Amino acid sequence: MTDGGTLAEARTALVAGDAARARELLADADDGPRVQEVLGRAAYLDLDFAAASDHWQRAYAGFRAANDSLGAVRAARSLAPLYGMVYGDGAVMSGWLARAQTLLGDADSLEAGWVALNIGMFENLRERKNEHLRAALSIARRFGDTDLEVVALAYLGASLVHADRMEEGMRLLDEALAAVAGSEVESFQALEEVFCQLFSACEFAHDVARADQWIRVGEQIATQRRLPSVAAFCHTHYGGLLTVAGRWDEADAALTDAVRLWALGWRSLRPGALSRLAELRVRQGRFEEAEQILADLGLNGDTARPLAVLYLERGDQGLARETLARALDDLDPTSTAAVPLLATLVDVEIAAGSLDPAGAAAARLAAIAVEQPSSYVRAEAAFARGRVCAARRDDDVSVCLREALDGFAAAGMPMELACCRLELATALAAEHRSAAVMEARSALEAFERLDATRYADAAAALLRSLGARPPVGRRSNGLLTRREAEVLELLGHGMSNPEIADRLYISRKTVEHHVSRVLTKLGLRSRAEAAAYAAREKRGSE
Repeated sequence: MTDGGTLAEARTALVAGDAARARELLADADDGPRVQEVLGRAAYLDLDFAAASDHWQRAYAGFRAANDSLGAVRAARSLAPLYGMVYGDGAVMSGWLARAQTLLGDADSLEAGWVALNIGMFENLRERKNEHLRAALSIARRFGDTDLEVVALAYLGASLVHADRMEEGMRLLDEALAAVAGSEVESFQALEEVFCQLFSACEFAHDVARADQWIRVGEQIATQRRLPSVAAFCHTHYGGLLTVAGRWDEADAALTDAVRLWALGWRSLRPGALSRLAELRVRQGRFEEAEQILADLGLNGDTARPLAVLYLERGDQGLARETLARALDDLDPTSTAAVPLLATLVDVEIAAGSLDPAGAAAARLAAIAVEQPSSYVRAEAAFARGRVCAARRDDDVSVCLREALDGFAAAGMPMELACCRLELATALAAEHRSAAVMEARSALEAFERLDATRYADAAAALLRSLGARPPVGRRSNGLLTRREAEVLELLGHGMSNPEIADRLYISRKTVEHHVSRVLTKLGLRSRAEAAAYAAREKRGSE
């Protein structure tokens, strides 16, 4: 039999994020279900999901053999989210949840709260979801279990935000995060869930400021407790937020972390992480890379906007319109989720010369802004009205665009702010040249900071048409772009073009283009010279 003190010590090691120590302590332990349960948690913390599944299934069998129903429920409800969230196996998840419910029966216990939480996590109908989450919260408070209380608060808060009950939902999330910051939460899985729900809600609401405030707390906790999942898994949603916030290098790193976890077995991350990466590439103007990423993803709420932008870039307004319409059909017409799709639809209709449909899409945005009056939604609605007014050559275009400028600035959305400045500069060009030049210069500076080359080129072209010389941009000084620097580094490791394409998730044709640009910019004649150059640069920086 395993000494109870040893098992307690292993649990303490897990609270400190030390999975290796927990495994070491239990290396010579018996095969009892409580040992297997703790080993499963240690394996999960190590991102060894196959081992976690094996340990928890052994724990389940051991608890059943010992007639320990609550222990078996605990093992079953640990397996359910593992299969649902990591492997994306919905049927297996559903089976383990059903088994947990059967074994639980009518027992009045804390486990009933955890089972209610798990059911609520995967319930699609909002009303029923919230009912289960509120039941979990009530049981947690009745039994005094802070871990369950805080996770239930986070899930319920995020669910309310996704139902456009922003203020109520964010208040619950802030409470959950305060409990985390106050060291009230013990389980690393509970910590992970709380942060993931926060970032999911903030991404939906485009609440960059709130996410920024809490991520600093999260990173500190992740470092203290050695929790890689808090710093990576949750960054699928945080990566989407960073993209909107114009912090594209950070977004790239966050989404790359999410893709790394997918490669380790977290299959359910794949569509979300890749669709957000495609959105980032579209904003950067790297359309071929975006197309490569989206190639094997289906149409959904996450992929519709980047797909539509790609079709619009090709000049296929019809396909872009159809893509957006199909995605919008699946949404509540007053939902915040419809805002980026409608804003893109305005662009599509204007490009097609269909100004009445563009006005109708802008009117739908205005209606959402009445129901959901956040800075972000109001700004998108005003920008849409301004673009339609500009296309119609109406007089109040400047009023709408200046309202949008204020909204995007308040929402912390620099890309949209710069696009709005460029639109305003174009509108002012005919009668207010000096004001147009000022707005175009501001837009160009922002696009260059973002490394949004395509948009920077448009701003520079407008300045030239106004008789103003664009300032010398960063790209004219011979330095490599971030992507070119990545390609150079991989050349230094002796990688072939196909290997570089796989590593960076881009096509071989794009790699060839980057290699050619690297050689031209650095005055090199071959890949071998580029590899030698990269090696010298690395030695010089060490």
